[in-house]
Amino acid sequence: MATTTDIYPGRPYTEVEGNYLTHEKGILSWLTTVDHKRIGVMYLMCISTAFLFGGLFAMVIRWELFAPGATVPGLNADRYNQIFTLHGAIMVFLVIIPGIPAALGNFVLPMMLGAKDVAFPRLNLMSWYLWVVGALFAVISMVTSAADTGWTFYTPYSTTTQTAVIPMVVGAFILGFSSIFTGLNFIVTIHKMRPEGLTWFKLPLFLWSIYATAIIQVIATPVLGITLLLLIAERVMGVGIFDSTYGGDPVLFQHFFWFYSHPAVYIMILPAMGVISEMIPVFSRKHIFGYTAIAYSSVAIAMFSFIVWGHHMFTSMSPLSNMIFSAVTFSVSIPSAVKVFNWTATLYKGSIRLATPMCYALAFLFLFTIGGLTGLHLATLGTDIHLHDTYFVVAHFHYVMVGSTMIAFLGGLHYWWPKIFGKMYSETYGRLGCLTTFIGFNVTFLPQFVLGTRGMPRRYYDYLPEFQTLHAVSSIGAFIMGAGLFITLFCLLHSLKWGKPAADNPWGSAALEWQSTSPPHYHNFTKEPTVGDPYDYQDFKWDPKAEGYYKTAEGQGAA
Repeated sequence: MATTTDIYPGRPYTEVEGNYLTHEKGILSWLTTVDHKRIGVMYLMCISTAFLFGGLFAMVIRWELFAPGATVPGLNADRYNQIFTLHGAIMVFLVIIPGIPAALGNFVLPMMLGAKDVAFPRLNLMSWYLWVVGALFAVISMVTSAADTGWTFYTPYSTTTQTAVIPMVVGAFILGFSSIFTGLNFIVTIHKMRPEGLTWFKLPLFLWSIYATAIIQVIATPVLGITLLLLIAERVMGVGIFDSTYGGDPVLFQHFFWFYSHPAVYIMILPAMGVISEMIPVFSRKHIFGYTAIAYSSVAIAMFSFIVWGHHMFTSMSPLSNMIFSAVTFSVSIPSAVKVFNWTATLYKGSIRLATPMCYALAFLFLFTIGGLTGLHLATLGTDIHLHDTYFVVAHFHYVMVGSTMIAFLGGLHYWWPKIFGKMYSETYGRLGCLTTFIGFNVTFLPQFVLGTRGMPRRYYDYLPEFQTLHAVSSIGAFIMGAGLFITLFCLLHSLKWGKPAADNPWGSAALEWQSTSPPHYHNFTKEPTVGDPYDYQDFKWDPKAEGYYKTAEGQGAA
């Protein structure tokens, strides 16, 4: 039965009994919902499915590279290139870019603001449908004649190959619109839907990172869209934009592509940094160190992201341009280092609890540090010329994008899982999945740094026998990592049926989303949340009976 309630003073509305998962039944209620929480869950399901396919393609790649020559039955060089392209395009455009903002961000961002929903709920639903349509075009490419250009679609090959480049490019174009709409929604929501008392410098750092990410999405993504349309026009009409035989310039495509795709690196990593900024103080029981510096560093990274694209092109630009882009690339490491130092300072003398989310946070610190430090070799002109287009770049890229972004995504998923589904998972299996994935990842990609320094080119179907040992070790690591991810999948799915009911605040966080029930009410909160410092944990006490934290009366009065 529905009753009229006044949860927010002066804003009466109809309260629907039950949480957001159960207040309406049927698949149609999900497909037509404008509830940000349900949209976040649908994003999570779809992105996880894409992640499964992208991961399976990666397993095929590593199986083939286990030994020189043909290894996988029926897999020739052309088919290898197609699987390689699908792996890259799926993981970048369908998984890593939308993963944290669209799935976790959609769910928790309004709740962190104490709001009922995002600013434009219908636009939010449309963003999800655009993601689905973009994914369908990727599937069309798979079942016809999958593109074999690599996920970067570099000209001139992408304008001459007979494979299904256009469906894949159209899919990426549509996914770009989904990204833009999500970014616009988040910017307006953060600006306009903060409650009284929630100033900019009381926002959780996750919202600062999402805000900086949204700015990049809105400004940079149109450049990719225009570039992909020009690529389609080149293939269909033969105009001379990138084709040198018609007076075009293939390097121009690289400038356009990387002007978006390097900011896209920060679309991937900035939300991951925001997740880590939420987990480390909670599980250290300490206020975040250097809040203002971390907040401003997110904005600084967003600004720097637009002026460093040239470091992908040191082998194709003038010496003066190379020097400028090299210097700016070194500069972008400063705000990233600010975050790492502040996270480490937060850990110092903290009361650290090694719950599963914290294990992922510590793994992130290790992997992101390696990814960042190896980036310095690629920003240095003398070493980059040698390492360009080798497996060193592959390892560096995966340490930043997979070892950092994916690890943070899994950590954030474990962190907010009790809030999303109202169930606790097995800490034993959660930590085992994290450890196995961490070990497998390092066994996979550390040898690739050595392969790159020894001259092993990336994207090759075959290789010289002297590279076999390191390739074999890398392939074994990939299957260990795959086992770790399946342990994690089992852990989370098992909890949905057999997990204990979650307390409203099982971790003791002071952020607003933990003032709602687990899972949340359809309208997010049953009473107006109390705004306070999102990193002040001193008034929270553990209730062993409820297996969760509560705020003492003194703390509530102070807030």
